[in-house]
Amino acid sequence: MNILIHEITQSDEKTKIVEEILLDLPDWFGLPDSTKEYIEQSKHLVLFSAYYDNQLTGFITLKETSPDTCEIHCMGVKKEYHHKGIGKLLFKQFEEYAKERYSYIQVKTVDEGKYPEYDQTISFYKNVGFKKLEVFPTLWDEWNPCLIMIKKITVKDTV
Repeated sequence: MNILIHEITQSDEKTKIVEEILLDLPDWFGLPDSTKEYIEQSKHLVLFSAYYDNQLTGFITLKETSPDTCEIHCMGVKKEYHHKGIGKLLFKQFEEYAKERYSYIQVKTVDEGKYPEYDQTISFYKNVGFKKLEVFPTLWDEWNPCLIMIKKITVKDTV
């Protein structure tokens, strides 16, 4: 499989990419207001996109949450391309970028046992080295308890 990962710097291109991918994933991104917010916020975030045979297949965005920590703000791979290694390649590029700047990566998702789609998401994050940190039962709402997962990636130089 010929997969290419690119960092995208143009704001309008970022929003087009995020919109195209998220609209393909209604089981994960089915709330129009939230989806619109992810699209709008992507303009200001680091974004890597994945292409298979010149077809857009996925993206990942990075948001700084502290001087030592970044967050996977949003990530998506078109459903027809799931389980083909694209998400892992996107995450690998994200992690390489983050290693130069941060010590930790965090991600927020819906806690296990609520929806099969999010159980699949959690499994992905565990497979790339994330550990569960804490569940906030009502951060979003009672139907979507927020699980925060973390991964230590490097010790930043303090010199």
